[in-house]
Amino acid sequence: MVVRIPESLPARMFLLAYDLRKKKMTKSGRHLGYLLRAAALTELYLDGRLGEDEKARPRPGTPGTDPYGLVAQIAEAPRPRSWQHWVRKDAKALVAPVRDELVADGLVRVRRRRVLGVFAVEDVTVKDPRVVKALWGGASSALRGRPVAHVNSYDAAAVALAAACELKSVLPARDRRRHKRRIEELTARSGPAPRAVRKVLQAEYAAASSG
Repeated sequence: MVVRIPESLPARMFLLAYDLRKKKMTKSGRHLGYLLRAAALTELYLDGRLGEDEKARPRPGTPGTDPYGLVAQIAEAPRPRSWQHWVRKDAKALVAPVRDELVADGLVRVRRRRVLGVFAVEDVTVKDPRVVKALWGGASSALRGRPVAHVNSYDAAAVALAAACELKSVLPARDRRRHKRRIEELTARSGPAPRAVRKVLQAEYAAASSG
């Protein structure tokens, strides 16, 4: 049976945020949304739809799809905004479309239930663990071996985003320390969004600790 890897980077990162051992998502809510927004922005950057300026700007005349409407959202803004702004913007709203894509493709199953009869909870299950393992394999190979310039762009981005969002199921802290320089090189290849999501999360953690 052939393992079907999703084409979109947000879908891949959703799956990489699933812990096969614990059989649950390691990220949820807005933090999962930040990861998926950063992945969508990175995909648009890699496709040439967004430039590499300090502010996120569409590249006029660049063909391609805009599956989550981010290019249109950025283009319609009254003024250029930072990459951090676009990582945060409507972050939680992107979780459902990406999840539903994976459900429609038969890659995940979602069971909805209520805790204490009040709080709505969604349990996500990956139907074919080999898909997650294949994505792990791509990320692992990106950390080792071939020169950074020859690494698959989505594998490089997966490492950059996993490191920025501290996806322990993909990159435990010891691996982030051991491969710090390589991760920085892969991040540089992946555009501004991975660094932007790291800054967003660092600001949240700092605010939480000071509070």
